[in-house]
Amino acid sequence: QVQLVESGGGLVQAGDSLRLSCAASGRTRSPYSVAWFRQAPGKEREFVAAIIRSGSTIYNADSVKGRFTISRDNAKNTVYLQMNSLKPEDTAVYYCAADIDGSYYPIANAGRYEYWGQGTQVTVSS
Repeated sequence: QVQLVESGGGLVQAGDSLRLSCAASGRTRSPYSVAWFRQAPGKEREFVAAIIRSGSTIYNADSVKGRFTISRDNAKNTVYLQMNSLKPEDTAVYYCAADIDGSYYPIANAGRYEYWGQGTQVTVSS
């Protein structure tokens, strides 16, 4: 079992920055991939970014590339999402998710991930 705990959300103004954290516990082997998803009210869950065990990163280019950066600290078993130049349309609950052993599902597909955090709210005012 893996437990994921997100933190770092909050209420900010457009143009501000936030850094979300996803702390993993419960398993010594690092996940194959860890991703951030978000879900706004009335909308489907949307892939934001992912980082693979090798260190490669993938972004939802349409929404966040150039503004968001995913990174990790292996010593702390934590994955971060640095969000800059926030926009009101970034308002959502942000979830981190982990895939332990790899999967045939694409990296941006929520079905790939066995473990999910409880989510952290990000609200961006205009």
